[in-house]
Amino acid sequence: MQYHPSEIESKWQKFWAENQTFKAENKSDKPKYYVLDMFPYPSGAGLHVGHPLGYIASDIYARYKRHQGFNVLHPMGYDSFGLPAEQYAIQTGQHPALTTQENIERYREQLDKIGFSFDWSREVRTSNPDYYKWTQWIFIQLFNSYYCKKSNQARPIDELVEVFEMEGNVNIEAETSQETTFGFDEWNNFTEKEKSDILLNYRLTYLAEAEVNWCPALGTVLANDEVVNGVSERGGHPVERKKMTQWMMRITAYAERLLNGITYNEKALDWADALKESQKNWIGKSKGALVEFKVANSEDTIKVFTTRPDTIFGVSYMTLAPEHPLVQEITTADKKDAVDAYIQKTAKRSERERMADVKSISGEFTGAYALHPFTGKQIPIWIGDYVLASYGTGAVMAVPAGDERDHAFASHFGLEIIDIFKDTDVFENAYTDKEGDVVLQNSDFLDGLTVKEALAKSIEALEEKKLGLGQVNYRLRDAVFSRQRYWGEPVPMYFKNGIPTPIPTECLPIQLPEVDEYLPTETGEPPLGRATDWAWSEFKQEVVKNEFIDHKTVFPLELNTMPGWAGSSWYLFRYMDANNESEFASKEALDYWENVDLYIGGSEHATGHLLYSRFWTKFLKDVGLIQVDEPFKKLINQGMILGESAFVYRNKETNEFVSHNLVDKAEVDNYQALHADIAFIDESKNTLDIENFKNWRPEYKNAEFKTEANGEFYVSREVEKMSKSKFNVVNPDDICEEYGADTLRMYEMFLGPIEQYKPWNTNGLSGVFGFLKKLWKLYFDNDGFAVSEEEATKEEYKVLHTLIKKVTDDIEGFSFNTSISAFMIAVNDLQKLKSNKKAILEPLAILVSPFAPHIAEELWSRLGHTESISFAEFPKFEEKYLVEDSKAYPISFNGKMRFTMELPLDMSKEEIEKAVMADERTIKQLDGRTPKKVIVVPGKIVNLVG
Repeated sequence: MQYHPSEIESKWQKFWAENQTFKAENKSDKPKYYVLDMFPYPSGAGLHVGHPLGYIASDIYARYKRHQGFNVLHPMGYDSFGLPAEQYAIQTGQHPALTTQENIERYREQLDKIGFSFDWSREVRTSNPDYYKWTQWIFIQLFNSYYCKKSNQARPIDELVEVFEMEGNVNIEAETSQETTFGFDEWNNFTEKEKSDILLNYRLTYLAEAEVNWCPALGTVLANDEVVNGVSERGGHPVERKKMTQWMMRITAYAERLLNGITYNEKALDWADALKESQKNWIGKSKGALVEFKVANSEDTIKVFTTRPDTIFGVSYMTLAPEHPLVQEITTADKKDAVDAYIQKTAKRSERERMADVKSISGEFTGAYALHPFTGKQIPIWIGDYVLASYGTGAVMAVPAGDERDHAFASHFGLEIIDIFKDTDVFENAYTDKEGDVVLQNSDFLDGLTVKEALAKSIEALEEKKLGLGQVNYRLRDAVFSRQRYWGEPVPMYFKNGIPTPIPTECLPIQLPEVDEYLPTETGEPPLGRATDWAWSEFKQEVVKNEFIDHKTVFPLELNTMPGWAGSSWYLFRYMDANNESEFASKEALDYWENVDLYIGGSEHATGHLLYSRFWTKFLKDVGLIQVDEPFKKLINQGMILGESAFVYRNKETNEFVSHNLVDKAEVDNYQALHADIAFIDESKNTLDIENFKNWRPEYKNAEFKTEANGEFYVSREVEKMSKSKFNVVNPDDICEEYGADTLRMYEMFLGPIEQYKPWNTNGLSGVFGFLKKLWKLYFDNDGFAVSEEEATKEEYKVLHTLIKKVTDDIEGFSFNTSISAFMIAVNDLQKLKSNKKAILEPLAILVSPFAPHIAEELWSRLGHTESISFAEFPKFEEKYLVEDSKAYPISFNGKMRFTMELPLDMSKEEIEKAVMADERTIKQLDGRTPKKVIVVPGKIVNLVG
């Protein structure tokens, strides 16, 4: 009987769906295990074979844990808000909800074909109002909270107001951007607007003017990870730095807790060291001092955070970020044009790009000077894009002798380098060792001290003279939360007489309104400014038409929407109770599932999504909604499956294409390498289907093709990221149709370790497909199903238990690729043994089930079971089947081995000698002689001497 995957797979996919086989319960006597994949965005292109890699790995583990007796939650949903759908809507005029729905249907169809054990009853979509209602609700909880430094947690903002009414803010210990102090009498005399503005400086979500990545072409602010080399990741449009009033998230309040969670909480965070290091660097804790420099001939001062206050006497100039608020004020008239031009140029580069660029040196002198806090010496003030407004104070006290970038800047512009390190040449290179024994010179009261000694002494002097303060600083900045887009969660705020006010929670969700276009308005407002029904009536407690705004009972709503990371920061908790209409999840469900036991996804989310999700989790715990401090216990970053692109070569001066082997390497620059769709390539020969290629695009229709002598046109191949734009995408639907989903699943795991990048090779599928056919044949003969009830042999049990041990160890260690090899070896061995015993083949079906669930279900059913194999107990390894009970002894005569004898391992020396001497081969070898000595080493050798 032949193996027909298409029939088997559709049968069991239907069975799983109809029986809700993988539906998890929120209450069970079984131990819980929560497996989660990073939220996918449903693009119009659908899945290619690279996308399921992580899903297959998580599915193997989820199925394995079910076999082990766990109540497994393995949900799936869609991060369905986002810029791509909005851009498509702008181009076509089609509502983003329609294209998103179409994309989701396509994704679901493809996911189902691969046979994932998802609990689809808990599906969530961030763009559904019943989901983003709770995202809006969490936003309001953040708005109504501040961070108390005493209790080291978020607290209700109303508590803060009570303190202000009694004693002002003099004794308040809170995370804040409030710079001035006030007494209770002042607070009570402030207007409502003044009170609101002060409270915004304490709230965990607040309005503020911030430097943002503004993309004019897209009409929106972009996150740092949406900007690549100064252009938008989506569409490649220019991005500039711009100041705008934005909603912000005070993630900096949690900086120390976010850092400590990585550094000291090994049990809670089983993450790769590289991933933890990325988060540590992004948070960027540093200790130093905040130093104040007065601007010469001005009332202005410049505050600088430095980790090296010991080098303060080496300061020879200052550098401000081009965006620093003082730049325009202090720049002299003769330098204004050059400074303005430089600022405009710098605005086109993202902060990430500027941070990464360590080679370029650029800057402009403002014409202004600062005064050294100790000596009063005038120090020139420059601007340079290597200084970031978002890090520290946006100003650097430049010490060329002790900092490489300062040294390069000073050398480039011919600025002074002060020699503050004794017996060290600082004119060629900066001296940056903080731990060395070098002593300071030309440093006034710090002369003769080592670097370590001078650090403490300099901070002490700054504080004593009130010129600065010792301080801890973080690279982490508060997160910009506003997006000037349509397709995102509406921010649940309205403006009552200019005061930002939350929508009453019982009125949530505030749903997206209809608009005539998805572009900003002619006056520059976000797309929601086009809505006619977009104002809040306090009287009606509902959204009403804009024209009803009378500033008495009807007020304007917020026009910005939330960023993509809003919905993905808490989705793990919604999965726990996805259909709950009265709360974001019940306490029972939250207490039972706690957090994610295994999270699998791409490393590109190492800082953004993971950091925001950790921040929101800590906040939700602070306000008593959950019991856990971290969202994801174990995290695995899957690698990437790479595509093998095909390139054709066209003469730059003509429309002639030349076969790869005919391209003259000496003249390769005369040719343009173009991607060709791999659908036109004969994989076995790497040759191009010229006619299909010519019909692919109008510009190729009349092209000429220079072929080889054999008439073939060869292409070159190169491994690259699998992408629709590179025409190297392999559709999993095609693989499932030709080979079956089980082959696809096992082949993707067989390609290599889950964390590594690996190239796709379609030719390799046949090997895995062949293995599954061999597996199938173990259970069948020419007449049909043929599994015997006979007792298995010792050799068969040995093969089985060798496999059980290997597969169990591999799954626990996420080494799925070596499991596939072990399966292939075991099936070959069982085939040689002609094994068809139920005692062997029944556990074998369970072992293979996590990897190839469809064929396993079919075999399980044929073995007489009516329930799904999904919950069958995973086979347990028994060492006794691997313990040898006999030994093939080498029998030697005068040290030369002549033959071997299979003897029980529990035989005594005397019994071994007796058996050897009685053997016909021994008698023949001795030829009537009596050996002088018989040496027996039990379990090793027998040697007859003389």
